[in-house]
Amino acid sequence: MEPTKFNDHEKYREAKKQVQELKGFYIHLFFYLALTLYFIYLNLTYSPQHIWFYWPMLGWGIGLFFHASKVFNFFPFLDKKWEEKKIQEYMNQTKNNQNE
Repeated sequence: MEPTKFNDHEKYREAKKQVQELKGFYIHLFFYLALTLYFIYLNLTYSPQHIWFYWPMLGWGIGLFFHASKVFNFFPFLDKKWEEKKIQEYMNQTKNNQNE
């Protein structure tokens, strides 16, 4: 009965961590959109002859993309689980090679 409780606790911790990461991403997205609108307003109001608002959008957008790729796992080969699986795989290969 203890392993089940431990397993459920681990699953809960993982789910809570994922929810926190998702919440962090949504906060990041909100501020990106809000400040982008603010930059557009500033740019078009005070210096419409020189359009610059897209530079902060681009730079911050790249950061937002990487944040999203981590949260939504766009690149599963960069995930911790993938790393652990590969480490285990290499350890098993080494063990099998030594046994031959």
